[in-house]
Amino acid sequence: MCFPCAGDTLFGTLDTPDNGAPGKTGLLIVSGGNEIRIGAHRGMALLAQRLAARGIPVFRFDRRGIGESTGSNGGFLSSGPDIGGAAATFSAEAGIERLVAFGNCDAATALALFGSTAGIDRLILANPWIVEPTDDLPPAAAIRSRYVEKLKDPRELWRLVSGGVNIAKLAKGLTRVSLPRTEPNELALRLTTALSGWQDRATILLAGGDATAIAYRDAITRTGLTLPTVTRDTPSHSFAREGDAGWLEERIVEALGHG
Repeated sequence: MCFPCAGDTLFGTLDTPDNGAPGKTGLLIVSGGNEIRIGAHRGMALLAQRLAARGIPVFRFDRRGIGESTGSNGGFLSSGPDIGGAAATFSAEAGIERLVAFGNCDAATALALFGSTAGIDRLILANPWIVEPTDDLPPAAAIRSRYVEKLKDPRELWRLVSGGVNIAKLAKGLTRVSLPRTEPNELALRLTTALSGWQDRATILLAGGDATAIAYRDAITRTGLTLPTVTRDTPSHSFAREGDAGWLEERIVEALGHG
């Protein structure tokens, strides 16, 4: 299925219930990073198939410059028209009355920023991207969390004293976490401002051991903003570890209001 967007052509996939009778609520999936609409490890395609089998229509698409879609890839901060076009196409094709959207990483951030303009009713945001990287190290909050966990593990302490740890990398990380906490960056400010308008209509899903999720949780805690948040004990950013896919599906079904 194709649809227009700012002079370009985007391609999408509509997964409909097997009985041919879509429910009144549909799920729009927005891919993160530069992933095509099947998602990492085909995760989004498989998720869409399972949800369709439960009576939920799902639409996935490639934004401009990604996969089959034409145009230039301007990144997630330029994806407002893409999300809007996909939302309108999905609503028209599936005849849904309530539109919920799901995205992981920078797709989650894009949905928070552009979802209202696109006419989306509710958001499910996984591991929202809130960091503007300055080097190859993870965010300070993620480094800090990782060190705390390592100090609880006798095996890690043994690696340190026996020379099994890269001292240069350790010193670099310690320098990062020892610096005073700075004010939120521009992206963090934009995201938290946008999220304040979704407080009753958004669910946050976090992978507990993921650096992006840890950075988001640290930044959002400092703002005082509270949103319904559910955390999965997994290090997988894309929820690809054993049991993650089923957990993610159930959390989405709950947010959609389906039994």
